[in-house]
Amino acid sequence: MSKGMLIAAAIGLVAAGMAPPAPAAATVLKCDTIVHAQSNDLGIAACSNPTDETWMFRAVVVCSRALDVLGEWETLPPGAYGQSRGSCGNTLTGAAGVVGVEERLA
Repeated sequence: MSKGMLIAAAIGLVAAGMAPPAPAAATVLKCDTIVHAQSNDLGIAACSNPTDETWMFRAVVVCSRALDVLGEWETLPPGAYGQSRGSCGNTLTGAAGVVGVEERLA
């Protein structure tokens, strides 16, 4: 396959609407991420901190027909639990597809 054909194939895949990469999963905190069962525009990240350091995290919600959203930063001291939520607006403007977590040291 020529270089030009490879470029054309790559452009075709982008134009075909391939999904963007999923948001990152937590690597330090222990998290569960869900799309709310009755309100599919709401993404939730629920995390606990198993370390001896204070960490911060927030939900990263990928929305279908709306801009992706970020939840509020939550601070977790050692052993603590918390939730961060993000809403895509409503079911007409975009359902939450994937929920990830962004984390950092506090």
